[in-house]
Amino acid sequence: MQLRDFKEFMVHSVLPPLLGVAFLVGLWGMLAQTNDTLPGPVKTWHSAVELFSDPFYRHGPNDQGIGWNILNSLQRVGTGFGLAALIGIPLGFMVGRFTFLDKMASPIISLLKPVSPLAWLPIGLLVFKAANPAAIWVIFISSIWPMVINTAMGVRQLPQDYLNVARVLKLSEWKVFTRILFPATLPYMLTGVRLSIGTAWLVIVAAEMLTGGVGIGFWVWDEWNNLNVEHIIIAIFVVGIVGLLLEQMLVWLAKRFSY
Repeated sequence: MQLRDFKEFMVHSVLPPLLGVAFLVGLWGMLAQTNDTLPGPVKTWHSAVELFSDPFYRHGPNDQGIGWNILNSLQRVGTGFGLAALIGIPLGFMVGRFTFLDKMASPIISLLKPVSPLAWLPIGLLVFKAANPAAIWVIFISSIWPMVINTAMGVRQLPQDYLNVARVLKLSEWKVFTRILFPATLPYMLTGVRLSIGTAWLVIVAAEMLTGGVGIGFWVWDEWNNLNVEHIIIAIFVVGIVGLLLEQMLVWLAKRFSY
């Protein structure tokens, strides 16, 4: 990389995010100066160094390091999100492919999609009789809709000429799916997956606050009960960073498989 290209990279790609972060930290510091109950950036940083010096300690079933809490939350998100993808993506293909099924599913999706994710939690607790599967259920029901809707939209965007040619060639439904539908729908499907993982990670924090156990949401609530505001701020940054990494991973995947 030449010196000019390096300078342009620093000015256009590196400097703006750094200025944004500096502005956020500066604003946070000024607010901390005017409010005695809000810890500042320096105090929170020292607390984070101490917290992450031993993130995987165990002092009992409900007293574990932040590393275990993050891993438990990711496990719940992975299970609920995986089940949603396993059902939602094939359902999206069928809804987009068959008009009759689309008309059947449209009122159901329109009715259930706007429902708040936490409204499903009591149903999960009633059916599964346990907090962990109820939290997974909330993740599942919250993250399935973007995958169904975006996958079906991708199928509908396929030019009719492609399907007409497939009909003339008498291709089987499986070949139509593998040779035509899947490659053309893949960008839409991955967009739905990316939206779903963001929703899943957003919902798990609120669900764990209500269900308890080991998880980042319960950890935030427990620190609030202990009036440990530094740890709550750290948890906010951890949730944001993990969510950003999950989304960027799926963005990278979408670029790798762009059609």
